[in-house]
Amino acid sequence: MIYFLSDAHLGSRALGDVYEHQRKVIQLLNSFKADATHIYLLGDMFDFWFEYFSKDREKKKYSALFQCIRHLVKRGIKVHYFLGNHDMWTFGGLHKLTGVQVHDKPYKVSHNGKRLYMAHGDGLIPQSMMDAIDGKNKELAAQIGRKNIRRIRRFMALRNFFHAEWARFLFKCLPPYLGNALGLEWAKRSRLKEMKHPCPFKGEDKEELVLFAKEREQLAITNPEDYRHHDYYIFGHRHIALDLPISANSRVIVLGDCFKQWTYAKLDENGELTLCTAELNN
Repeated sequence: MIYFLSDAHLGSRALGDVYEHQRKVIQLLNSFKADATHIYLLGDMFDFWFEYFSKDREKKKYSALFQCIRHLVKRGIKVHYFLGNHDMWTFGGLHKLTGVQVHDKPYKVSHNGKRLYMAHGDGLIPQSMMDAIDGKNKELAAQIGRKNIRRIRRFMALRNFFHAEWARFLFKCLPPYLGNALGLEWAKRSRLKEMKHPCPFKGEDKEELVLFAKEREQLAITNPEDYRHHDYYIFGHRHIALDLPISANSRVIVLGDCFKQWTYAKLDENGELTLCTAELNN
């Protein structure tokens, strides 16, 4: 069995007892070990993760999780970790602590006769929408709306800043206690805003990740030399549990989260993918 989960946002200052939250994530991971061959963690497992020049003693609070993942890896389970928009700042430390294989780009792989396209999901915007945002397609820009265009532009500008080497270098120079305080407070505002004003499924014609997958499937038909069909497009990031067919043989899966909905997906030996809700002990 192959398992997929994302968006635990461990350590969040908006989600109550951080150790109880961690215990539930560990419980969920341990429930996979009996039959798992692969576990894919599709980003934002931490509400804020950064690796500094100085030793960060605060990361000891995740020791139980690190031990759990190391145990899974030692059992021969291949654990993959995708960098999200809250935990993109690992510079080798996460691999050393846990043994996970880290991905900073979309990952394409075949399992059980199915082709999978996986990514956290932040920054994946279809080219047609980018053209509208850049003013090259005014008709589509009118459909998207100025408010959404401004939101996407702000997000992309912030994302580019977070990926800038000079910004990362300067932040790495901070004392870990200060850097973590800044990062966790920033992330806390994001969680509180989401809980007060949740963003549900926007519709098949407006959801960026759905449009991105549809565009890639169309390109697989028109430009097969550069693009390939995928049976499942699997994403995190949006905190919605979604299983949506986009063609006769292709589906978009958005994994939900592991702090409120506690949803995950599994792919069986027949290549059938199912979106599930975890049953956890309180």
